[in-house]
Amino acid sequence: MPRANTNGIELEYEVFGEEDAPPLLLVMGLGAQMIAWDDAFCTQLAAQGFRVIRFDNRDVGLSTKTEGPLPDIMACFAGDASSANYRLEDMADDAVGLLDVLGIRAAHIVGASMGGMIVQTIAIRHPDRVLSLCSIMSTTGASDVGAPTPEAMQELLRPVSTNKEEYLEASVRSSKVIGSTGFPFDEARARERAELHFDRCYHPMGVARQLAAVIASGDRTPGLANVQVPTVVIHGDADPLVTPSGGEATAQAVPGAEHVVIAGMGHDLPEGAWPQLLDAITTNASKAKTKEPVER
Repeated sequence: MPRANTNGIELEYEVFGEEDAPPLLLVMGLGAQMIAWDDAFCTQLAAQGFRVIRFDNRDVGLSTKTEGPLPDIMACFAGDASSANYRLEDMADDAVGLLDVLGIRAAHIVGASMGGMIVQTIAIRHPDRVLSLCSIMSTTGASDVGAPTPEAMQELLRPVSTNKEEYLEASVRSSKVIGSTGFPFDEARARERAELHFDRCYHPMGVARQLAAVIASGDRTPGLANVQVPTVVIHGDADPLVTPSGGEATAQAVPGAEHVVIAGMGHDLPEGAWPQLLDAITTNASKAKTKEPVER
């Protein structure tokens, strides 16, 4: 896979589709590698006429890992985020830097969970680089919306697995707790995907650093009020990790945003929901105005 030097780090990335098609950047969530955007999903999205770009955020997958002491997560939750290594703003700048490397003036941006927070931040910090915005199973950062259920929070803060078998068991268990209740659960497939992620790069320290970044970044609601590109907010009504009020608040914060609720979807991207996801993304993108590309 190619790697891009940007914002002082290296990002591993992959591209699907024709080079001259409208670019669409996929941003994944907390601790999730770019392969969490399923190959088949990316291929189907490219078939809709996009140049689809997925990448590993910093501290996950094959992108640069931060060195030094880990943040104090409990202190972050208590209101002292001084130990956070970076903020979502830095991760947003990483993504925009990738667009620079690829010579892309502006892109459709799609983010899931923490990735939704990152694309919201891109739209706030770099409005000229965004054609359309899609935030999936995410929230505004306001403390009174999107809070996880106790069971989901327990999974989020579960002790780090010390070996592959522990990781696989924990991953399957987590998928059952936070996943979709309205779509079939394939335990064998969940285990297979977990093994693929473990073998590619198991880096639990990155989860702590990214989680601290989320906590430290605050409420985006005021900034979202200034977003002027076509926006769709997608959320499952059965999401226990970022509960539906997070999606509702995001849609309310962005002027003219469409709010798409998928029945039975939890905190995952089940294949049964792909038709609705693809339709919402492409319909929203079709409303965007084009911008001239930058020189490479």
